[in-house]
Amino acid sequence: MKLGNLNIATRLSLGFGIVGVMLIAMIVMSNASLLRVNNGTRDLVEHRIPAIEMSNRLEGQINVIAIALRNMMLNAEPTDRQKQVDAIGKARVTITSTLTEIEPLLTAHPDELAILRTMQSTSTSYLTGVTELLALINAGEEEPAKVYLTNELRPRLAKLKEATAAELALQKDLSAKAAASAATTYDRTMWQTWALGGLALAFAALVATLITRSITVPVRRALEVANTVAAGDLTSRIDVTTQDETGRLLQALKTMNESLARTVGAVRIGTDTIAVAAGQVAAGSQDLSGRTEQQAGALEETASSMEELTSTVKQNADNARQANKLAETASNVAARGGEVIHQVVDTMDQINASSNKISDIIGVIDSIAFQTNILALNAAVEAARAGEQGRGFAVVASEVRNLAQRSAAAAKEIKTLIGDSSSKVADGSKLVAQAGSTMQEIVDSVRRVTDIMTEISAASVEQTAGIEQINQAVAQMDEGTQQNAALVEEAAAASASMQEQAAMLTAAVAVFRIDAGQMADAAPADVAVVRAKSAAAPAPAVKKVAIAHVKPAAAPSPTRMQAKAPVAEDEWETF
Repeated sequence: MKLGNLNIATRLSLGFGIVGVMLIAMIVMSNASLLRVNNGTRDLVEHRIPAIEMSNRLEGQINVIAIALRNMMLNAEPTDRQKQVDAIGKARVTITSTLTEIEPLLTAHPDELAILRTMQSTSTSYLTGVTELLALINAGEEEPAKVYLTNELRPRLAKLKEATAAELALQKDLSAKAAASAATTYDRTMWQTWALGGLALAFAALVATLITRSITVPVRRALEVANTVAAGDLTSRIDVTTQDETGRLLQALKTMNESLARTVGAVRIGTDTIAVAAGQVAAGSQDLSGRTEQQAGALEETASSMEELTSTVKQNADNARQANKLAETASNVAARGGEVIHQVVDTMDQINASSNKISDIIGVIDSIAFQTNILALNAAVEAARAGEQGRGFAVVASEVRNLAQRSAAAAKEIKTLIGDSSSKVADGSKLVAQAGSTMQEIVDSVRRVTDIMTEISAASVEQTAGIEQINQAVAQMDEGTQQNAALVEEAAAASASMQEQAAMLTAAVAVFRIDAGQMADAAPADVAVVRAKSAAAPAPAVKKVAIAHVKPAAAPSPTRMQAKAPVAEDEWETF
């Protein structure tokens, strides 16, 4: 199994586990050695040192008895001897109790048991001899006592001391061996501890080095990759050779590097496209701004022209209303004129009839004047016949005749005048009849003119309302065009700002370096750049349509117009 494929936690657990096992082994070995040292120490404390102390105590009490016996042999004073006897008695008790106490301590070693038996037998023999010697001394047998002391008791004392010395030497030897064993155990434990400690340290250092290298090398590589990416170089090759956390980290960095390369490539292509599109949009916005300003100027001129046309149409409507009123007045006047003409025709007919009657009357007068003339002539004839008597009557008849002639002449003239007048009255009647028919035609024409003027007036009112609506629409179009011009200027400024931002973004993205393959992978399948048409589209020709008598459509309400063409402050649409 490859170490790099293990998780970091597994590697650390494995390394620390092995080191822990070695530490446990060291602890077990140290505890075993300490147990041996402890057992040796306990043996020294519980057996050897008490046995040495008791052996020294035995040897001391034996010496106490020997000294007391010697003092008794040298000093025969009863008080002193009694004192020595008491000392010997205490020493005997101590020796007996010490042998009893030392016996459990001297059963572990065979030599100790043999020496113990020797010490017990020699001490019994010695103490028996001491009793016998004390009996001789108490009996006053000095010389036998000395002989017994020299010949019997001293050899027994020598054997007892020899056994005690052997026991003491054996205990010292066993103590020395225990000390040597403890020293050996200490040295071995020290050596083993140092050896295992060094081995553990070496192994721990090896494991730490391997684990550290297995962690730090990929982490250092990841750091180098991160620094390379931070420096803008996305062309570095990342090889993942492990499957642990660092390997997954490198794999993630590799994926991130590839994603960044694709992203940067796409962003670079996008920024280039955005830069080109922003330039085109800026140019189109400038062109659109100019054309919008031209359109705004044209709309302003149209608005002023429409205002003039509105005033003209209003004036025409007023004139049409006045003309309508005048036409109505003329129609009324024509109608009255027609009636007057009819009355004139009737009057002329009556005048013609009266002229005829006057002509008849003049004929009668003429015939009367003729008859009067004849009568006057007859009277003159008669007066001439009468002579002097008829001279006055002749004068009267002559005057009557003159008057008759004058009346006849006047009647002729009047008849002539009446004839002329009648012919003229007839002609006038004819003319009046023609004038009546003409006046009737004029009345009919005036009525038709009145009707036409009424229709013209209504059409003028409708035209006025329509032109006012057109004027309002043009004003709204002018306002919308002004707003569009402002929005186009803002769009042009935004396009210029977007172009600058695209340039800055291009400069920012230019920091990154990527391979051509990554650039090709990042490139989209189709990058379409919409080229704005710099040339203005030709305006459609305005067709002139004959205006019939159609009522103008109701003007759209401002709310509907605003609902149809909302103009936002931050957004604009193609218009």
